[in-house]
Amino acid sequence: MKVRTLGRHAKEGGKNIIRNGWMTFASISAVAVMLMVVGAFTLLIFNINHFANSLEDDVEIRAFVERTASETDQEILLEEMDSLSGIDEIAYVPRDEGLEQFLDSLGEQGAYFQGLRDENPLNDVFVIRAENPAETDLLAGQIEELNHVEGVEYGQDIFEQLFSATDFVRIVGIVLIFGLIFTAVFLIANTIKITIIARKREIQIMKLVGATNAFIRWPFFIEGLLLGVFGSIVPIVVLSYGYDQFYTAMGQNTGLEFFDFLSTYPLAFQTSALLLIIGATVGVWGSLMSVRKFLKV
Repeated sequence: MKVRTLGRHAKEGGKNIIRNGWMTFASISAVAVMLMVVGAFTLLIFNINHFANSLEDDVEIRAFVERTASETDQEILLEEMDSLSGIDEIAYVPRDEGLEQFLDSLGEQGAYFQGLRDENPLNDVFVIRAENPAETDLLAGQIEELNHVEGVEYGQDIFEQLFSATDFVRIVGIVLIFGLIFTAVFLIANTIKITIIARKREIQIMKLVGATNAFIRWPFFIEGLLLGVFGSIVPIVVLSYGYDQFYTAMGQNTGLEFFDFLSTYPLAFQTSALLLIIGATVGVWGSLMSVRKFLKV
């Protein structure tokens, strides 16, 4: 297509937007509202994934060695664990070192438990990390069956509840996003349809003088594209500024040692690019549906 012809189509698409003022305003508003919610859920889902990944990185299995196990028994146990598939790393924590870590974790209150040094109640422990955190449960079951293992611990209930909650939010977000996208497509398609009906006679004349279907369709594609792009501007500005303010106030002060929010950059750029692409795609998709259904060329 020649640049001059493309310029003509762009000019026609721009005129259509101005000509259908109120419907244009309604379509851009619908796209803006849709993208505002989509962007908010995108930021939420990105942070939930970041949170879930942080948890997965912290998942470890603590295998408590029987207190009656000799040094040789522990070496055999280590070899057996090391032979299991899916093991990323194994660290050994002697019971005396474990007690020191426990007392240090209590801070000043650790002074009340100094008597434990005389009769250490803790076990020697192997700390195991899985190559794939999702296989932690399977690996813990295999380790628990080995000789001289008194028990294993990896916070099973807590992690299952947390991962169930994050999966639920992800599913709700995705369903809501698709619902909003279809709503915006419907509104944009109606805007294009009104334009087509208003120009029906003009389009018929263009066909009679030999205009191709592609020549007639292009202005509507550009109109839909512009509606989607214009509708994405407000959400991009509002969400980028809002998230930056939120991150400045709360980003690294969540009160949780294992979690902080994703920084504004590059998250804002990624989300803005995503909203721009979705807006443009929804606009073109809406115009495509309308042209195919109502133009009949």
